[in-house]
This record gives sequence, structure tokens and C-alpha cells, in this order.
Amino acid sequence: MSTRCFRNLLSVLLVLSLVAGVAACKPVVKREAVDSVKDLSGKWNDVDSRKVSQEMIQDVLSQRWLSKFTSKTGKMPTVIVGKVRNLSHEHINTRTFIADIERALINSGEVSFVASSEERKEIRSERKDQDLHASEESRKEMGNEAGADFMLKGTINTIIDAIEGEQVRFYQVDLTLIDLANNRKVWVGQQKIKKSIERSGLRL
Repeated sequence: MSTRCFRNLLSVLLVLSLVAGVAACKPVVKREAVDSVKDLSGKWNDVDSRKVSQEMIQDVLSQRWLSKFTSKTGKMPTVIVGKVRNLSHEHINTRTFIADIERALINSGEVSFVASSEERKEIRSERKDQDLHASEESRKEMGNEAGADFMLKGTINTIIDAIEGEQVRFYQVDLTLIDLANNRKVWVGQQKIKKSIERSGLRL
């Protein structure tokens, strides 16, 4: 075989190997049910967020502070969710967790809910714009906002223990409901999740 033919053959083989490599790397995508439970890494995921938020809200709405407030005032309490700080070893999207809490609170029908501080800034900016540009009949006046009676805030912590390819991840979520009138804590809730992960070459 001549040198030229050999080079051409090598070029063809190289192209074929590249094509085969690209085909092998093609991802396989399967749709999953949104509420399905599937742990890939063992880290905090959407299932943990949804489970903890639902159980926390069920607990907070079953305690005496709620009946005491409604019997005293004759109205349902207004709640705002403050900061939920991530003090864990990993990145956790606390905004998703807060959204799960807000949804569970609103859907309960037991409390009314007000916008967060960031959302209020945007809404107030819109009111200012309406004050200049909207008609008298349609614009919304300043000073009519509903004030919150209670603030819900908390933290997410982790403890990680690992040895020889096995790891245990312990998550602890603490939430506190605070009366904004007097800073009293009317409810303290806690949820824990423990996961065991086994794989070769496990690294923290």
C-alpha cells in the first residue's frame, strides 16, 4: 500500500471514530413525573424542598397560635416569609424552598399572604408610575398596603460524615414564626432528612 493510500485510510478511520464518539455522547432524555422521587447525587433536591415545606406548614397551621389570633382579632392572620438562610455545605436554592412554603401557606386557606420586601419594591415602583401615567379611575393609591402580622424565617443546615466510599448527609431545617407586633416567637418548627450514599471514589 502506498503512503498516500495509507494516509487516506487513516483519515477515513479518524473521521469514523469521531462520528462514533459523537454518537456515543448523544444524551438520552426521558420525561419524569414532577412529583417522582429520584435521588442522583444525594444532595438536597426538589423532593426534599417540597416534602419539608409541606410538613412544616401542616405543623405550623395546627398549633394554638392560629386559633388564639383568630379568636382575638376575628380575622385570619397575615403572614410574610422572610429570609431562609442556607448554612449548609452545599449550594441550595432557597428561593425554590421559599416558593414551596408560600404555595403551601396560600393553598391552606388558613392565612392571608403578603408580598416579600423585594416584591413590594417592584409593586411600589409600579404605583408611582401609575400615579403619573394612569387614569384617575384605574390608578392605585399609595398607603393602602396590607401589613403582615407574622414573619416566617429560618435556616437550612447540614452535617456530613464520610468514610471509605460511604457518606451520610444530615439536613436540618429550622423555621420560626415571629409576631411582628412584639417580636415573640409563636412557633418553632424543625424537620430533618438523613441520606446514606454509597459509591466508589466518593469525595466530599
